[in-house]
Formats: sequence, structure tokens, C-alpha cells
Amino acid sequence: MKYFPLIALLLLLACKNTKPMEEQEKSPIERLDPALDAIISADFEMKVIATGYDWSEGPLWLPNQNMLIFSDVPKNTIYKWTEEKGAEVYLTPSGYLGSGYYSKEPGSNGLVLDNQGNLVLCQHGERRMARMQAPLDAPKPDFISVADNYDGKKFNSPNDACYDSKGNLYFTDPPYGLPQYIDDPTKEIPFQGVYKVAPDGKVTLLIDSITRPNGIALSPDEKYLYIANSDPEKAIWYRYELGEDSLLSGGVFYDATPMVGQGKGVPDGMKIDRNGNIIATGPGGIFIINSDGKLLGRIRFEESTSNCALADNDKILYITNDMNIVQIKLRK
Repeated sequence: MKYFPLIALLLLLACKNTKPMEEQEKSPIERLDPALDAIISADFEMKVIATGYDWSEGPLWLPNQNMLIFSDVPKNTIYKWTEEKGAEVYLTPSGYLGSGYYSKEPGSNGLVLDNQGNLVLCQHGERRMARMQAPLDAPKPDFISVADNYDGKKFNSPNDACYDSKGNLYFTDPPYGLPQYIDDPTKEIPFQGVYKVAPDGKVTLLIDSITRPNGIALSPDEKYLYIANSDPEKAIWYRYELGEDSLLSGGVFYDATPMVGQGKGVPDGMKIDRNGNIIATGPGGIFIINSDGKLLGRIRFEESTSNCALADNDKILYITNDMNIVQIKLRK
């Protein structure tokens, strides 16, 4: 059993305490701009809903099932959480279908629904984007490749993904799932790319200059693509205007490099709410940044946050926080 740091203990206590966290001894919310009040109200509630994972990732809210699913990457397993039953195994194996040891992070990472409502997984061990060939309410480890190579070369380990309304898939491909990471001898692509997969299966490289592309998200109008860089030396969120098969103008959106070391974590997964606010995991917790690139506030965590998911019309935020799954009721 892992050691629980102070913040995890406070969050566990919050499970038994229905009072808003601000009424407790110390609030984890750092409010830097009054605009944050419209996103996280003063009567927010925060609690750990599940714990005990090796490295939780890729949270995805399934509204029709009223259920959260998330990856435990080292365990090669997807779990589900419901209010009625808590956390249970949902799908295993999730990212590596072979036998024996593959790497420290062989499982699925980012999870997303395609435009037909199918589960699409970033599979580290299989080095591909894959679609589950089973309904969401009866999951099976039966997958088909959506994309598994670029110009005949295997991807590194797809990490996070999103779809646009036309059915185009966007995903990042850092080396974290490879047995020896960036220096792995089986690495076939010399860079860490960001790709687009068209509905007909055509794979297009969008950019190859981001050192560790990780989280990825589209603006509500689908005009801009946001990409998180999990390189501690360039801890940056980038924003680019999208062309048909290319990235147009853009560059640094918000640079958190000076904050690296002030808390655990680097830019990782993110989501964008209906008003265009970026809710992103980063050094020390969750960053809330408006569409103009202004930091509105942060949610502090002692352990690294990897990703997040929005639910209930952006009223609820789920966060994968290392060994914990955290639920924040942002407003009532």
C-alpha cells in the first residue's frame, strides 16, 4: 500500500465531510482572477472517489452509462466508477495484448469516444490507436486498429486523443510506453509527432518539433488545436490554428516552465469547457486558463495530476491524480 501524503488524507476525509472544502482548514483552490468564480464556485465539493492505482490516466465520462472509465497504465487495465458501485474492473488487457513483460507502462492511456459512440484507446503496448469492437456496456478486449503507423513506421506509444465533429482523430505520440523510452532500440520514428487521422484512415503528420507532445484538445469552435508538452525543460501548452491537413499560425499559448519544481507534475492531459477555458494538468495540480491565455487559478495537489474529464454540463470535474481518482463538483 502506498504512503498517503497530507493532501490525499484531506481528500479522503472530504469523502466523509459534505462541507465545501473552503470551510475546512485550507482550500486547494488558488483564485487568481474573479472570472474563476464562474467556473469553480465558492460552494464546490471535492472528494476522492477511488484510490489504490499505480498510475491513473485517461478519464472519460460516459453520459449514457452514467459512468467514469479510466486507465491504470502500468496495470494494463481500464477501470469504471459509478456512484452506485464505486470502482470496478472494466476492461483488461487494455493496451498490450502480448504475453509477459513489455514495459513499465504497457496499458491504454487516453480514452475517447468516436462520433459513432465507440471507445477508442491510445494503446501503449500495441503502439496504435485502436477501437474496441464491443458495446460500452459489454466491453471485451477485441480491438481493431484505427491507425498504427506513419509512412510504414510504427508509432511510439500514442498518449492522448480527441475527435472533431467531422470524424477526424487527433493524437499525440511521445515515447513513454516504450520499454526504454526515447532511447528504445525498437523506436522507428525519430521524432515525437502529433497526427491527424481522417475518417478514411489517412494519417497526416501535423507537427514533429514538440519534444514531448502529450495532452491534446480542440477549442469549442474547432478552430484551434491545443497541445501540452510534458518536457520539464519546455513545460508549455501550445495553440495552433487548424488548416485542412496542417497547422497554421500559432505557438506558445502558456509557458509553465518557471513553475516546474514548485509541485509535482508537468503539462499532461487537458479538457476545454464549453466557454473555451482550458482545464489542464500541470506543475502542482490543475491549471485553469482562459482562451486569451490568462491563468485564472489553480487547484493544488501534492501528487501529480495526469488528466481530467468534464461531466454534467461542465459542473463536475474528474481528475486522475496518481493513485487517486478525484471528483470536484465545481458548482451546483
